[in-house]
Amino acid sequence: MKLSLQLKLGQQLTMTPQLQQAIRLLQLSTLGLQQEIHEALEANPMLELVESNEDEDASINKQANGDLQEKIELQTSQQATENQNQNADEPAWQEQIPGDLAVDSNWDDIYPSTYSSTPSFDSDLNNFESRNTTVDTLQDHLLWQLNLTPMTEQDNSIALAIIDAIDANGMLTVDIESLYTGFDQTLEIERDEVIAVLHRIQQFDPVGVGYRDLAECLLIQINQFDNPKLARQIQNAKLIIKEHLSLLGHRDYAQLMRRTRLKEAELQESISLIESLDPRPGANISPPSTTYIVPDVIVSKQSGTGKWKIELNPDTTPKIRINNSYASLVKRADSSDDNNYLRDNLQEARWFMKSLQSRNETLMKVATRIVEHQKGFLEYGEEAMKPLVLHDIAEAVSMHESTISRVTTQKYMHTPRGIFELKYFFSSHVSTKGGGECSSTAIRAIIKKLIAAENTRKPLSDSKITQLLDEKGINVARRTIAKYRESLAIPPSNERKRLV
Repeated sequence: MKLSLQLKLGQQLTMTPQLQQAIRLLQLSTLGLQQEIHEALEANPMLELVESNEDEDASINKQANGDLQEKIELQTSQQATENQNQNADEPAWQEQIPGDLAVDSNWDDIYPSTYSSTPSFDSDLNNFESRNTTVDTLQDHLLWQLNLTPMTEQDNSIALAIIDAIDANGMLTVDIESLYTGFDQTLEIERDEVIAVLHRIQQFDPVGVGYRDLAECLLIQINQFDNPKLARQIQNAKLIIKEHLSLLGHRDYAQLMRRTRLKEAELQESISLIESLDPRPGANISPPSTTYIVPDVIVSKQSGTGKWKIELNPDTTPKIRINNSYASLVKRADSSDDNNYLRDNLQEARWFMKSLQSRNETLMKVATRIVEHQKGFLEYGEEAMKPLVLHDIAEAVSMHESTISRVTTQKYMHTPRGIFELKYFFSSHVSTKGGGECSSTAIRAIIKKLIAAENTRKPLSDSKITQLLDEKGINVARRTIAKYRESLAIPPSNERKRLV
């Protein structure tokens, strides 16, 4: 092969660092943006935080300085009076002390600061609820009870192995045979001994923990009932749990009454007793942590005009500015390392503030278009939700769909109907008989409303719901109804059936 040099002309699209920074800030959530601003404030000396109470603090300082001067004058006059009233027989070293002493006192010594200079988004008070606290797990709760239970050393080792095999819901994830074979054979542990220790742990709080299947969990709990008045109901409930739990799960009440030979009233009382039991007794020991959502946009309706007002939440991002003292140190003709360092940081600070401003403007444009399009939802609820896709908003604000997707991801809007993610307002559409379109969110709301008003003895099937929607002019297939119903966590009709 022969080597040669060739010249080639072409165009290539390159993303500048400024554009990359703007895109990164645009897709950040509220917490991520606060962290990004916090890191920028620490890394760039040209940026400083604008305190919201600077004017208020100035007036407070002025008044406090006056009070401080009055206190200093009062201390000086009191000291002069004391010097005049001194006795003649005072020691000679005290006579050499002048009457007017310089008051060596600071502002903080007399008037403690009433505010913290720490940024508001990083203060301890604001983060008090979001601190990570230590939560006892189910294993910790069981080990605490095990330490209070008198057991032999061998039984204690068996109990430790059993507790270690219990999951967060309280179920034993390992069978007895595996537990038995896992012990050292020199300990001479028998299989019955493992079962005996398991039964003892099952009486720990919460009752039923360490169960191997659902029937065992329910039986352990129902055996704790000691009420002579409910003896008949308890006996019937035990019969259903032991032999006919699958029929109860499928809501086959006719077959259940036929096999148990119970009347409808007796069956209803027994089912009510079973439903009062907890199928996951260990789930309440360590509940999941609470996640707090801070809305980025606040939407409210003006009382006078009736128009909807859209504004950015001022508490989500702190206000920052360029430090004029440091910016004035930058010299144009100076090419020293220190001056270049200040010049580069000044340019980065301007880019960062411009990216923040661009992010806020884009978020405001998108939120305004969403509110204009979904006024029906804000006025009347989910059934009035209109179909909306990213392309519609992208055309309205003259941006690309990818930009709209970044803006609406992990951004929340506070409305009179609750807090929703911006992506919640986007949904596909279904054609109607009149030639119009209906939002999938509105169809879900209609399905939820129909099921809430159904007869529990004869719940609506997916085919019946399809027929009811067709009468309203909405053409939806039965499999689509099933998909929407599952997304709402609504069980099928056979599982929604009740005796009353």
